Amino acid sequence: MGKGGNQGEGNTEREVPMPTFRWEEIQKHNLRTDRWLVIDRKVYNVTKWSQRHPGGHRVIGHYSGEDATDAFRAFHLDLDFVGKFLKPLLIGELAPEEPSLDRGKSSQITEDFRALKKTAEDMNLFKTNHLFFFLLLAHIIVMESIAWLSLSYFGNGWIPTLITAFVLATSQAQAGWLQHDYGHLSVYKKSRWNHIVHKFVIGHLKGASANWWNHRHFQHHAKPNIFHKDPDIKSLHVFVLGEWQALEYGKKKLKYLPYNHQHEYFFLIGPPLLIPMYFQYQIIMTMIKRRDWVDLAWAISYYVRFFYTYIPFYGILGALVFLNFIRFLESHWFVWVTQMNHIVMEIDLDHYRDWFSSQLAATCNVEQSFFNDWFSGHLNFQIEHHLFPTMPRHNLHKIAPLVKSLCTKHGIEYQEKPLLRALLDIVSSLKKSGELWLDAYLHK
Repeated sequence: MGKGGNQGEGNTEREVPMPTFRWEEIQKHNLRTDRWLVIDRKVYNVTKWSQRHPGGHRVIGHYSGEDATDAFRAFHLDLDFVGKFLKPLLIGELAPEEPSLDRGKSSQITEDFRALKKTAEDMNLFKTNHLFFFLLLAHIIVMESIAWLSLSYFGNGWIPTLITAFVLATSQAQAGWLQHDYGHLSVYKKSRWNHIVHKFVIGHLKGASANWWNHRHFQHHAKPNIFHKDPDIKSLHVFVLGEWQALEYGKKKLKYLPYNHQHEYFFLIGPPLLIPMYFQYQIIMTMIKRRDWVDLAWAISYYVRFFYTYIPFYGILGALVFLNFIRFLESHWFVWVTQMNHIVMEIDLDHYRDWFSSQLAATCNVEQSFFNDWFSGHLNFQIEHHLFPTMPRHNLHKIAPLVKSLCTKHGIEYQEKPLLRALLDIVSSLKKSGELWLDAYLHK
């Protein structure tokens, strides 16, 4: 610290030298009570600001002590606007002899990725086709209408009820993919409009919380498949994931469940229970605990609408059972689609890779087709979505060939699979981790 700064040429007044720091010093400030990060070689103390960060204090904390330039650019639409919040937090800059990236991250890969992003901008790939998103919303509303009309016409027998439940589960799944678009600010140029519509879609159409989703999902994007940083791999001792966790649990003789059978009990407690049991409870409790009354009001509007619509057909108890059956069906869809891109990839401690390499290590793609795109909400292009989270999903296939070329140039594996293969790999990866755990448990 304290190497000084350059004075502006032609200035008659003496400027205060900008303090400079080495990476060795910056990396020490990675605690919850002491957070520094670097953006474009500028050093910022975000300790106090992190508590007010709209994306939550955890996501900004995941980059404390390291370069956050590409993550910062990936998550924010208006860099000039958010830059105003950074100015009061500026405490210095990197020393001139220090590299722009920490811990030996690849400067060449980073430079090439930033050039690729500039190419995407020049190709207008961050420009939205608003008709596309209107039609997505329209087909969700049409399914909701068909569900009510079916029961009104055919009655509440078993067959109409089952058909209606599947229609509503489909509607819920598609609303889930749509809220994901607005949550990532990938529809409107103004963040504010994305936030407003996001609350409507996730709140009124799904009964969930936008803030809960933001705080959870952005952590996942910031550090995908990184233990203690990505909440999506926090398995609450129910599963062991990847190699590191499996070996650690085995060596420490931890056996909360018979993990060598996790690929079998996954079918019983994974897809069926995630949304109706875990997420539904967690979302409601989070809104109440954080006193997030706006999101709670939106969620209540969903439940009022649902019970007002279906109590006349099933009564109060029947409507409650009907709701949870829909959640049960949707949960299968959600779990299989979201895990086919991640759980089969590297799951480990943080290796502090550059943005491009870290996202490729944690994500893979599923082949494109009209059905695959619709079924997965274009999350079959998970690689491109993670690299460019604000890019409208209808443009992800256009940037994919360029991403693949960049991977080839730097010898990075670009995985793309058929849909069925991707789904089966979820089970095989759980089986592999379970076998690693058992071997370590018995022999180490």
